[in-house]
Parts: sequence; C-alpha cells; structure tokens
Amino acid sequence: MIITGVVVTVLGLLGLLYCIVRAIKAKRAGIEGEELTNHLKGLVAINLISLLLSAIGLGLVIVGIIL
Repeated sequence: MIITGVVVTVLGLLGLLYCIVRAIKAKRAGIEGEELTNHLKGLVAINLISLLLSAIGLGLVIVGIIL
C-alpha cells in the first residue's frame, strides 16, 4: 500500500508541476487579459485533480505505515 501511495503522490506532484510550467509559459508568451484568464481557467481542473491525487496518495502512505 505504501508503494501505491507513493506512485499516486508522485503522479499528483507531476500534475502540479505541469500546471506551473504551463502557467509560466503562458505568461512568458505575452498573453494578457481575458486570453490569459481563459488559459489559466483551463488549468484549474488539472490543478485540483493533481492536488486531490497527492492528498489521496499521502493518505495511502500513512495508512500503509500504520498497518
């Protein structure tokens, strides 16, 4: 269960890193105003799913350690 939790946590962290990189690229591309807002709104779902995956993975690790 610990290894599964670590894998899920790493997937979540990779998703968060992906969101960070995409946001930085959008800002560096010179996108401004409404277009930047729409681009970042598209990343919100990925960001939340990644955060949820990380939390579930850490929960699995904790349960694995307790058991």
